[in-house]
Formats: sequence, C-alpha cells, structure tokens
Amino acid sequence: MIVGLTGGIGSGKTTVAEVFKKLDSVAVYIADIEARKIMNSSVVIRTQLLQAFGKETYKNNELNRQYLANTVFESEEKLTILNNIVHPEVKKHFLDFATRNADKSYVLYESAILFESNSSQQCDFIISVFLDKEERIKRVLERDKTTEKEVLSRINSQWKEDKKLLSSNYIIFNYAIQDTKKSVLKIHNILTEKALTIL
Repeated sequence: MIVGLTGGIGSGKTTVAEVFKKLDSVAVYIADIEARKIMNSSVVIRTQLLQAFGKETYKNNELNRQYLANTVFESEEKLTILNNIVHPEVKKHFLDFATRNADKSYVLYESAILFESNSSQQCDFIISVFLDKEERIKRVLERDKTTEKEVLSRINSQWKEDKKLLSSNYIIFNYAIQDTKKSVLKIHNILTEKALTIL
C-alpha cells in the first residue's frame, strides 16, 4: 500500500515524515532528497538539465540548487521542464524502493509536488500537512536564507491549499508537535488496519 504525504512549502512535511519514520512498520521515501541525489548521480539527467538551464546548473560538480530554484520558480514553463526531466527517474527509483519494502504495512511517499507531478495517482491514500500561509512564510524565512518574495513565488507555483485538502484523505494540522504526533499515530493506526484489508 502506498500513502502520499504532501503539504505546501513550510508546512512541516519533513517533520511529519520524521515522525512516521520512527514507526517500524512504515518505510518512508523523501522524494526531494532522492531527486537531489539522482540529479547529482545520473549522467542523463545532468546532461538534460545543463541543456535546459545552462552551465550554472552545476557548481563544483554539484547541483546548484539555489540557482535552479530561482530559475524555475519564476516560470511555470521552466518548472514543467524540470519536472519532466527529473520526475520519471524519481518514479522509477521509488517503485523499486516500494518493491524492496513490500513487507511493511505501507510505504509513505513524501513530496511537495505530489499532486502537481501526478504522483498522487500511484497512492492508495493521501495525507496533507496544513499550516496557514503567514506561519509557513515565517517558518521558511527563519529556516532558509531567502526572501519573502522567493517564498511567495514557491507557494504560488504549488497547488492552492483548499484544492490539496479537498483531494486528500487525511489532514494533519501542524501547529504544535505533540498534537502532530498524536495525529500521526491516529492516522497510522487507521492505515495499518486498511493495509490488512487490502491484503
């Protein structure tokens, strides 16, 4: 069983994924981290990214994430190009990961662009992490060396929150960590039971 986990930038998806990671019967796949590894290791993707976004895409043989982010988040067309290059490889890598972890109750696929990349179609259930926009902006500004304008451009490149929530099976309101942990355990228990019925 595959469960999608998503949420807008700054909502705390990674924090929620870390809580799920502590549960023995769950395998967690963080798409952003794996995509980054693939963008650095795959010669095919490296070649395509250099052709699409120029030689500044890599710096000292490593992906120049800041340059790439600034380039794609100001243009829907460029963001689509990036996703079309990277996403098929991430999908293949994830399906291999899911096969290797078939003994788990379910596999959690964490992705900021779960809906935008159509990865939601491979999920049996979807969890969205919610936090209001002002709080998300505040958290991202505290976390990253960035500007409010850059944060807003990323928010605007993702699906609107109400659209995500309406397309999700479960919602975690991520304001206080203790409440978040309780929500994770509650949802985990429901999903574990559902996994047994699917089997």
